[in-house]
Amino acid sequence: MTIEAKYGVPTVAVHTDKFDRVVGSVAATNGMAGLRQVFVPQPVMGKSPRELRAYVDGMNPLTGRPVMQEVIEGLTQPFADGDLGPVEFDRATPRLVEPDTEENLRRLFLERNWTDTLPIVLPTEERVTAMLAATRRKPDEVVGRMRPTHFREAWEYTVEKVAVNAVMAGARPEYFPVILALAATGVSARGSTTSSMAAMVVVNGRIRHDIGMNAGTGAMAPYNHANATIGRAYGLLSQNLQGGSVPGLTYMGSQGNNYAYNSVTFAENEERSPWEPFHVQHGFRLTDSAVSVFTGCRATAFTLGLREKHWREHVRNLLRGLDPHIPPTLLLDPITARQFIDRGGFTRKEALIDWLYDTARMPAGEYWDYQLVQNYIYPRATFGEEPWASKLKAAPDELISMFRREDIHVVIVGGETNGYWRIMGCTYQKTVSVDEWR
Repeated sequence: MTIEAKYGVPTVAVHTDKFDRVVGSVAATNGMAGLRQVFVPQPVMGKSPRELRAYVDGMNPLTGRPVMQEVIEGLTQPFADGDLGPVEFDRATPRLVEPDTEENLRRLFLERNWTDTLPIVLPTEERVTAMLAATRRKPDEVVGRMRPTHFREAWEYTVEKVAVNAVMAGARPEYFPVILALAATGVSARGSTTSSMAAMVVVNGRIRHDIGMNAGTGAMAPYNHANATIGRAYGLLSQNLQGGSVPGLTYMGSQGNNYAYNSVTFAENEERSPWEPFHVQHGFRLTDSAVSVFTGCRATAFTLGLREKHWREHVRNLLRGLDPHIPPTLLLDPITARQFIDRGGFTRKEALIDWLYDTARMPAGEYWDYQLVQNYIYPRATFGEEPWASKLKAAPDELISMFRREDIHVVIVGGETNGYWRIMGCTYQKTVSVDEWR
């Protein structure tokens, strides 16, 4: 789109057929509904050069016409009136739907993709007003902007619209400042990547106790109302306030991700942690209430405790089990956190992170063979961006770091019924104040 629109160079976009609806939608939202698009079969990953050449020499699976004929036509034929140029979209939504029975209204919300397909609490004016009473912010105040991918235009939303989704999720008014803070991040819990990502939410500070969040036994399970409904509200507001999350159109996760139902939402167990809380690491005071958002949650490594003799090798193997494009966040039960101190002498969390960074290494040849590394890291390395440019110069058998040190994190959660812990493959996005939204 940029090559055609900005530089005036005739361009034909080539996609696989699974993306026909989404690329048409993206082109239209960027004012280029007539952008020339040609499709080849899916998949391309793992195919030989000969098989890929057969795609190009073959037929467009959607139109039945020769792929190269469509490419030539797209490069040589002029655009028709209206093919290019700004497109106006009506983003206005009625504040109220027409009155109806509860059964019919629930069906309406489901049919219009306003839910996560689970039953919801209908957002009546009375319920939304009660939710709004939990913040000093005005209902029409803009909270933020959000979009499912960087190819789409970000949508703007107000406090009242966030309140509607909080009600639908079953959240109580006292949870609303946390939900507003999540909305204010602008980070979507319904990202449209094909890798089926989900989000993770960590809450710190006094707000955990004020609203009865769980940081101990069962904190990541469906046993706490605040944990469950705050995470669900985050998902609902993400799909509704970013312009939708519809499979094949605005959501392309091939397998999907069950974590997305409540975005792995929990409070950090600050009281039982031997180290400083996560939000303090990121510039907040201990007395502040804050919420942190991670994305890309789709892989975990899971185990019990630290071995007495081979714990270093054990942790190294767990780290090696992750895709090197997705950095690790250690979710440690307090028992395991203390074991890291007893076994490794990591009295400071930063010392543990330093050790993890040094331990997570693999041969350069293996690193550059990972598909996600080839897709996203290799181009940056070829343009000289560090630290990847130096890794690209390494010999195939030279051990290189799997992750950047600043991308490795540690969070304490659990009730000490046993020393189970896990590594969540995910990317930290930001930490924002909850107090500002009270």
